[in-house]
Amino acid sequence: MLSCDICGETVTSEPDMKAHLLIVHMENEVICPFCKLSGVNYDEMCFHIETAHFEQNELERSFARINTIQIRTSDNRKDNTLQCRVEVSSSVHSACASNHPKISAQSLPNDSALKHKAFYSENLTESRKFLTSKEKECDPSKIKGSIYETTYSPPECPFCGRIEDCSQDMENHVKTKHADLLDTPSEGHDQPLYDCPMCGLICTNYHILQEHVDLHLEESSFGQGIDRVQCSRDLELAHQLQQEEDRKRRSEESRQEMGEFQKLQRQYGLDNSGGYKQQQLRNMEIEVNRGRMHPSEFHRRKADMMESLAVGIDDGKTKTSGIIEALYRYYQNAATDVRRVWLSTGVDHFHSSFGDKGWGCGYRNFQMLLSSLLQNDAYDDCLKGMSIPCIPKIQSMIEDAWKEGFDPQGASQLNNRLQGTKAWIGACEVYTLLTSLRVKCHIVDFHKSTGPLGTHPRLFEWILNYYSSEREGSPKVVCTSKPPIYLQHQGHSRTVVGIEERKNRTLCLLIFDPGCPSREMQKLLKQDMEASHLKQLRKFVGNLKHKQYQIVAVEGVLSSEEKVARRQASQVFTAEKIP
Repeated sequence: MLSCDICGETVTSEPDMKAHLLIVHMENEVICPFCKLSGVNYDEMCFHIETAHFEQNELERSFARINTIQIRTSDNRKDNTLQCRVEVSSSVHSACASNHPKISAQSLPNDSALKHKAFYSENLTESRKFLTSKEKECDPSKIKGSIYETTYSPPECPFCGRIEDCSQDMENHVKTKHADLLDTPSEGHDQPLYDCPMCGLICTNYHILQEHVDLHLEESSFGQGIDRVQCSRDLELAHQLQQEEDRKRRSEESRQEMGEFQKLQRQYGLDNSGGYKQQQLRNMEIEVNRGRMHPSEFHRRKADMMESLAVGIDDGKTKTSGIIEALYRYYQNAATDVRRVWLSTGVDHFHSSFGDKGWGCGYRNFQMLLSSLLQNDAYDDCLKGMSIPCIPKIQSMIEDAWKEGFDPQGASQLNNRLQGTKAWIGACEVYTLLTSLRVKCHIVDFHKSTGPLGTHPRLFEWILNYYSSEREGSPKVVCTSKPPIYLQHQGHSRTVVGIEERKNRTLCLLIFDPGCPSREMQKLLKQDMEASHLKQLRKFVGNLKHKQYQIVAVEGVLSSEEKVARRQASQVFTAEKIP
């Protein structure tokens, strides 16, 4: 597209531009559209406009450009824009038609003539001299029939529509009111330059710079939006990976917990693998298969076991009696390194069998304690007519005590069921069973070490006080009326049947262990018993280093009212703690 330098009209090609100049600007009188100068030819009028009205000419071009934009962007302002162009074109046409002779299309200059900026810039001084002389000759006030004598159309502001009396007033209006819309700097002032803070581009107008920077910000915002979308996707992926990792970790932890739980179930006999009867038969079958037991022996023992289970009484095949009496004789005649010794009442030793090996120590220790109580006349009232029960019968007796209301928390932990299982029992179950039988007892918890290297000297002192409150003046061997003490620690339980006080003032417990077989215990019954045979019974302070010990000590017989009170107290189980 080509634009006319005089009126701002746009045409599509160079021939159209030449025809426009010929028809509009050369065949008519040439009159200056700014000061109404006439009487000069076309070339002289171009010099005059470029030298005397340079800023006005640039303003007109700006108007033309703005009008062109307005035509393209707004149909509502099309008529006003065209009107502005018509006024400018008519002014030039009138000026050229009045005093300029007709010029043919062949006489038109080439492109260099159309671009009159280059022409006037060659010799600006000569142009201004020429202009001055022509202005003096062509004083509008002295020319008759000039444009001033004709109808004059006042200029209208192309930005706001304001109408002024003359072009100079319009020029001042545009400069003062619409200076921010013009590209031409004010006369006599240097044009300010603005650097883009983001890319360094130099702009001559603040508003252009602002639009330019806005584009940067839009691009940055778009890029940040893409980054945010990518970041959001990365976070979502990271969250999914974390969830998957957590799920795997929880699954692994759950699997490990289940494995540990099943291991504990097997360890404590709660894995539903059968109880005393099933284990007895299974182990005897293994012995037969290995050739260690004759099939006839298997069937004989099976029959004895079934009879024992039917009546609920232990068959006595793991029992060793008379050990306390043998110990009394030994300490009377030997043991020169012992200053004093206190023994409980008579106690039978019971060891584990094929049916309870690995889990029946608590039941066997209860049998030892009960065997001592049955030999003590003080307990005939509450234990009259009782015999030593077999292990399944003991399990049934504990379940009956739970049904009475004793130790509901312990019952819940063992699923209220012991029969048909290999469940372990401890100090709480022994206390519950004895209390349900009206045997007065209490639990003492030695919950932490009271001596160096994890030892429990306070435990030894407590047992010594239990068996004897007056040590001075008593004989070397004292057979007390006190029952044995049930001793529990992690994973095992034993029975304390006495205590030694050595000549060096150290203490030594005498302990029956259900893990010790009968053939070893029977060595203590020999008349020529040696000190080495007592090694399996003696436990010094340095031998008991478990973290925690609990004992059940028998104190007498409960009345019916005391039994009810203790049943109520067992709803929240408590024990005496030392220290």
